[in-house]
Amino acid sequence: MRKFNITVNGVAYEVEVEEVTDGGAPAAPKAQAAPAPVQSVPKSAAPKAQMVAGGVQVKSPMPGTVLDIKVQPGAKVKKGDCLMVLEAMKMENDIPAPQDGTVAQILAAKGATVDSGAVLVVLN
Repeated sequence: MRKFNITVNGVAYEVEVEEVTDGGAPAAPKAQAAPAPVQSVPKSAAPKAQMVAGGVQVKSPMPGTVLDIKVQPGAKVKKGDCLMVLEAMKMENDIPAPQDGTVAQILAAKGATVDSGAVLVVLN
């Protein structure tokens, strides 16, 4: 048996896995209680900054990690321009500007883990 720590929806579990070789059946499983959650490592979250009032909020479509920020506050953007790159499930996803505007505020830092629906950028 080998032990692994697995995190599901932010809750860490310790599990045991038995390797089967040569197509043989594993030994009869032992009766076990449901795995107990173990202490999970806290995620690094996006900085908590005050949001600019009256802007268009660009939200994260999925949970992930901010790989790159392509714009700076004050930059003029056109609809479809890439604002930042978000990694989710080992894929890089461009976060586009939903409309023309000016970047008023960036609320996510490079390397930060963000949840689905988190505000990443505010456009005016």
